[in-house]
Amino acid sequence: MSDVKDVRDGTHDSPKYYNEGHPLVTSKNLTEHGLDMTDVSLISDEDFYAINQRSKVDVGDIIFGMIGTIGNPVILNRDDFAIKNVALIKRDGEVENEFLIQLLKSPVFYRYIKKENAGGTQKFLGLSQIRNFEFPVPSRAEQKQIGTFFSGLDHLITLHQREP
Repeated sequence: MSDVKDVRDGTHDSPKYYNEGHPLVTSKNLTEHGLDMTDVSLISDEDFYAINQRSKVDVGDIIFGMIGTIGNPVILNRDDFAIKNVALIKRDGEVENEFLIQLLKSPVFYRYIKKENAGGTQKFLGLSQIRNFEFPVPSRAEQKQIGTFFSGLDHLITLHQREP
């Protein structure tokens, strides 16, 4: 993946939490339905800016859990938070993020995660393992078609799950 995307991760430090401040997203805030900010921890301005020096999130980036709950990739529609123990795939690069997120939700990627996680008690996917994930890259036009098709399918499934 590192051949076609800028792959980073959030802080591994444990900043002090406050009653007010900037949200700090961890894998517990990532669900199969998206980013859940209902139980997010808050950090100081100083910690927020320090974390964002190395791993600032932008709208259109992809994040997903690396420790504990691995996966649950999300394309971001907001950028007002910092990340901890979460993979960050920047939106720029040779691969469309709408295509890439479908790949990250696929059985192919989940088999890769399972293979890379063999034997550990706590689930963990390292940055090098993410960067080393290899996949075929179709043309940009094909990527857009695939991403659009599966995004629409995901939306339809979500709507049906909400029906009484």
